[in-house]
Amino acid sequence: MPSVLGISAFYHDSAAALVVDGRIVAAAQEERFSRIKHDANFPTQAVEYCLHEAGITPSEIDYVSFYEKPLLKFDRLVETYLAYAPRGFRSFLAALPVWLRKKLHLRREIRNGLGGQFTKRIVFPEHHESHAASAFFPSPYEAAAILTVDGVGEWATATFGTGQGNSIQLTHELRFPHSLGMLYSAFTYFCGFKVNSGEYKLMGLAPYGRPLYAELIRDKLLEVKPDGSFRLNMEYFRYCAGLTMTSPRFDRLFGGPARKPESPLSERETNLAASIQLVTEEILLKMVRHVHRQTGQKHLCLAGGVALNCVANGRILREGPFESIWIQPAAGDAGGALGAALFTWHQLLGHPRQPRLPDGQRGSFLGPQSDDTSIRQDLEQVNAPFEYMPDDEALCRRVAELIAAGNVVGWVQGRMEFGPRSLGARSILGDARNPAMQSVMNLKIKFRESFRPFAPAILEDRVHEYFETRPHESSPYMLIVAPVRPEHRTESASDHDRLAGLDQLKAIRSDIPAVTHVDYSARIQTVDASRHGRFYRLLKAFESLTGCPVLINTSFNVRGEPIVCRPAEAYRCFLATNMDVLVVENFVLEKRHQPQLSPEEVDGYLKQFSLD
Repeated sequence: MPSVLGISAFYHDSAAALVVDGRIVAAAQEERFSRIKHDANFPTQAVEYCLHEAGITPSEIDYVSFYEKPLLKFDRLVETYLAYAPRGFRSFLAALPVWLRKKLHLRREIRNGLGGQFTKRIVFPEHHESHAASAFFPSPYEAAAILTVDGVGEWATATFGTGQGNSIQLTHELRFPHSLGMLYSAFTYFCGFKVNSGEYKLMGLAPYGRPLYAELIRDKLLEVKPDGSFRLNMEYFRYCAGLTMTSPRFDRLFGGPARKPESPLSERETNLAASIQLVTEEILLKMVRHVHRQTGQKHLCLAGGVALNCVANGRILREGPFESIWIQPAAGDAGGALGAALFTWHQLLGHPRQPRLPDGQRGSFLGPQSDDTSIRQDLEQVNAPFEYMPDDEALCRRVAELIAAGNVVGWVQGRMEFGPRSLGARSILGDARNPAMQSVMNLKIKFRESFRPFAPAILEDRVHEYFETRPHESSPYMLIVAPVRPEHRTESASDHDRLAGLDQLKAIRSDIPAVTHVDYSARIQTVDASRHGRFYRLLKAFESLTGCPVLINTSFNVRGEPIVCRPAEAYRCFLATNMDVLVVENFVLEKRHQPQLSPEEVDGYLKQFSLD
């Protein structure tokens, strides 16, 4: 059967995706195999996995599609340096070696990465074409508007157009250096978080502050048009010509230098986060309304890194003019690999497309899985005590009872998720009704900042009972924020107003407090039988036991590490944290029965695991 291998690499979150006869067979980020967070190297192991899943060799691939045009991107790098010379010389020198070694020789790098076995055509769509293809082609729509927004591709930082049948057409673009993604990342950097990974933290911090700087941002940093296009005042930014995101003028505007990473958060950072989040939402809503006017479509598809801003997505769904929206779960650069493959299959090769319900993304469960035989061998190899429970109903009932009793459960089931969210395949689960659970999971298991919110996984047919959504509102990819319904809120408005900043964490806001953020919102994941299998049955068992259809669902990893892929990584994380229970397929492991080891001993202990 004809196949297209999509690849993203050498910038951020390298990934591979394989489309065979028009069907998405496999997709995965390289970091999950290499265990290097946001691994940007050629995705050798992700490619190997995708080919293994399809049962083909590199020589049997028909096309390879890389997610952007490297020469056009290098053109932007050189033109930007010349425009800012000599100020940009240091950043130009920093970027040049990898371009000379790899990025200008991508055909060679790809063929070498495939072991010299692939000799056919390599295709290079544009960066935002790959994003647009990843948004539209797996969507359930026959026709839709498309909006892509990120930091920067080759030159474009945002594009819009339409998709119809098996083709997409992007008609408008916003160009570098005027970038909503770069603007948000500048505040990420200034607030002391890491660019390209700390944007989630900035979004999570925003509800603790007030948008006191929003008018200053609108007045000094950018000029926004009614259609959502804008121009940045580049005197406040350094990402074109320096090694930092912001300039000394930016520091003076916001009362001093950037916060040092890991230092205490102040009221300034919470207010800056609230301000840039509000401005970002305003710009996106203007863009969305303009796209609707221009295209006349009923549905909207979104991709690009900014499409991972689930707070903004919630407002687009509730306040925007479109009847429905569909967001690519791997909306960042990793999803570009999938988009490149789909763009080649449908757009360039002209193969027909039949929209699938609920969508063509297959729940985004596109990664590897382990079978019972290999799991048993691994566990027995290290003498890990376990209980094997072959009966699915008994397993889900047992795990539901453990969660209801206050245990934190690591949950590894089926194929790993593609994208940055854990969706019930590589998850850490807890009882959303427990008011202490947010702090416990953040500080003792995830080892991350206490202010970070957790997402609720909720049965889709009950989502409207707990959150302000339409009945059966589908949000399977954890990309929409919605308010908790008033009848589930518990704190009075006067109590809420007494608290400020991170002290707001002390207040209990609802009867599912562990997943209710300080502004009464939650990043919801709806769970249904067709997509989620055993995870759905676990939620049904928990609902039957407690009457509550909601669980905490957070990614199975600790701070600074990629989400676990294989049982070995799950067991290591289980031993190295205060997690109580690990469930890997049908195997249940309780912490109280496991060996008590130091972190160093854990590493040595797990070297015995087979990672093949």
